[in-house]
Amino acid sequence: MKIVGLPPLVREDCRLLILGSMPGVASLKAQQYYGHPRNRFWPLLYRLLDGGEPNGSYDERIRFALSRGVALWDVLSVCEREGSLDSAIREPEAGDFAAFYSRYQGIRHVFFNGRTASELYRRHVLPTLREEGALTYVTLPSSSPAHTLSLEAKLELWQPVREAWLKV
Repeated sequence: MKIVGLPPLVREDCRLLILGSMPGVASLKAQQYYGHPRNRFWPLLYRLLDGGEPNGSYDERIRFALSRGVALWDVLSVCEREGSLDSAIREPEAGDFAAFYSRYQGIRHVFFNGRTASELYRRHVLPTLREEGALTYVTLPSSSPAHTLSLEAKLELWQPVREAWLKV
């Protein structure tokens, strides 16, 4: 089944970009980044960026991320996939990152939410970019419930997000 991802959530003042591969079924149905109730993304982001516990409102969560200079997007804009697993992705089409980086020139740090996002980016996006040298890239363990590390273990491995945030 062909699926279309979500548009980027970004402001001119964003300095960090967190990229997933493609939203899962629950996120697409809700039209929300990290919309699955067991996904650890929002608890991780709030704890890393001094926000306490996530607010229940999606709009408030987005305001929180953007107010801290964090943009959200996915590597793929379109793909074929049955279910939510990254391993089921077929016919991937990447977003237009050259245009994105041209418009949002303040982005300095790119974080991949999972190894698949990193691999898709390196395969489908890097060859299309001319000047990726200004960006730093870090691959993080997936916040997905399919990646079974505890929240505390993921929090420790996601510390590069906090470190980059404190520097900008």
